Amino acid sequence: MNCPTLTLSCITNLGALEASWNTLLPRCLCNTIFLTWEWQDLWWRTSGEGELHLLTVHCGEDLVGIAPLIRTVSGWGFAGGTEVADFLDVVALPRYATEVASSVLDYLEQAGGAVDLRNLRPDSLGATLLFEQAERRGLPVSLSQEDVSPRVELPSDWETYLQSLTKKDRHELRRKIRRLQGAGKVWYGVANDPATREHDVEDFIRLHRLSAEEKATFMTPTMQRFFHALVDEFAPRGWLRLYFLEIDDVRVAAVILFDYGDEFLLYNSGYDPTYSHLSVGLLLKAFCLRDAIAEGRRVFDFLQGNEPYKYDLGGRDVPILRLQWSAVEGGPSVGSRLNV
Repeated sequence: MNCPTLTLSCITNLGALEASWNTLLPRCLCNTIFLTWEWQDLWWRTSGEGELHLLTVHCGEDLVGIAPLIRTVSGWGFAGGTEVADFLDVVALPRYATEVASSVLDYLEQAGGAVDLRNLRPDSLGATLLFEQAERRGLPVSLSQEDVSPRVELPSDWETYLQSLTKKDRHELRRKIRRLQGAGKVWYGVANDPATREHDVEDFIRLHRLSAEEKATFMTPTMQRFFHALVDEFAPRGWLRLYFLEIDDVRVAAVILFDYGDEFLLYNSGYDPTYSHLSVGLLLKAFCLRDAIAEGRRVFDFLQGNEPYKYDLGGRDVPILRLQWSAVEGGPSVGSRLNV
C-alpha cells in the first residue's frame, strides 16, 4: 500500500516507544515474545551493548513499523540479543511491509557498514522483503541457514499426540514415564510464588549448570542477572513458567518456557545428571508439552537447536536464517543464497 507521507526516524530511548510498540506488535505477523517492548527493554538494561538505533516508520501520524537495531564496532545487527532471543525481525504492519523494508534499507545503505541480521524465520520481513530488495539494489547480500527451530503442531488430546510419534519414540516415552513413576514420589509443576522466586531461579541456575559443561560456561554473572530479571518481570505477566520436576521432594529437572499467544516456547532447561538414568530432563519437557495440549495451545516450539530429544518428542525443523552484507573486498557475491 502506497503511503505518500511515509517518514523514518531514529530513536535511542526505548521508554519513549513503550505504548506505541505494544499497540503495533499484536497487529503484525512477527508477533513473538522476543519482539515485545518488554523483552527488548529487559535485554537492553541487563546485557545490551553498542548504540541503540530504533528506527520508526510512520504513515502520517500512524506508526507502521519498527526496526530495533544496534550498531557495534563490527556493524549493524538486531537489538534484543542474538544469543538469548531465538527470533528477531523488523516489526511492520503487513500492508506496509514493503515500504517499511525499503525505508530500513535506505537507512542502512546511507549509514554504511556491515550488516548481520540473525535469528530470522523463513517468513520474516528480513528473510523475504529485505533480502529481495537488497538483491535488486545490487548489494553484496547473502541469506544462509544458521540453525533450526523444531516445533510440534499440537493436536487436541494427548493420545492423538502420542500416535503422531514414531512407534519407537511412542514406546520409549511410555516406558520412561512408567520407570519414573516407579522411582518414588514424583511431582512436577510451576513455581510461581513471589516469596520464593529468587530461590527458585537459583535452583534453575544450579540445575542448568549441572546439565552440561557448555551450559555452565554460558551461565555467566551477566546471564544470571538476566535470568533473574526475566523471571521476575515475565512470570507475573503470565508470559513465563518456571517448571520443576521433583522425586521424593528433591528438584531434579527444571524448564523455563514462555506462554505467549497460542504457543508454548521451551526457552531453557537443566537437570541433575545423577538422575539421568530416569530421563528426567526429557520427561519434564514431555509433561510441559502435555500441559500445552491440555490448555489448548496450538504449537509447542522447542526453539533453536537440534538436540535429539526435540525429535524424540516429535519436533519438525523450521530453518533459522541469517541475512548479511558487507562492502569489504572478498565479501559474498551479489544475490548469494544458500539452499535452506
